[in-house]
Amino acid sequence: MNKNSTIALATISLFAALTAIGAFIKIPLPYVPFTLQVLFVFLAGSLLGSKRGLQSQLAYVAIGLAGLPVFTQGGGIGYFLQPTFGYLLGYIGGAFVVGLIVERIANPKTYHFILANLAGLLVVYLIGVPYLYMALNLWMGIPTSWTHVWMIGFVYAIAGDVLISMIAGVLATRLYKVFHKIRNEQPISVQVKKAM
Repeated sequence: MNKNSTIALATISLFAALTAIGAFIKIPLPYVPFTLQVLFVFLAGSLLGSKRGLQSQLAYVAIGLAGLPVFTQGGGIGYFLQPTFGYLLGYIGGAFVVGLIVERIANPKTYHFILANLAGLLVVYLIGVPYLYMALNLWMGIPTSWTHVWMIGFVYAIAGDVLISMIAGVLATRLYKVFHKIRNEQPISVQVKKAM
């Protein structure tokens, strides 16, 4: 295994683990808890790029489906029946879209990251909200209108997610150069100030 493969595996694993940690930093809401997972989804796309960002979220979902309790309500193959599983699928697409947008900008600024994050957030909701509707109505047997699903799956969380998009944009701005150098195998220079 070459150095680049090792670094790729390490960074993909890091963001899969961070997304798992984000699942447990949550505010409980009906059906769809508010978590910090999306923060790490945005950072994965921004810092790892589209391919590795997607792979980090695929790894996270695969680990959870394999049985490790890394999702907000546990894990296991049956988790795809949970009403929030669509958001997990959205994380995969969201990380890819964020990375794809950032990769196309030579020297991304904070507002580029924020706009990319908002595009990724749109993908998360476009997959998550319809999945929530289907889960509640089809296999959970809870008759629910689109209006109710819209409220619990989008309206309750959107303000917090937009704020997280901005925070992730600021963090990505500060971390991007380091991760970009790592991805391109350039030496990282660290400046140490001497204490007087």
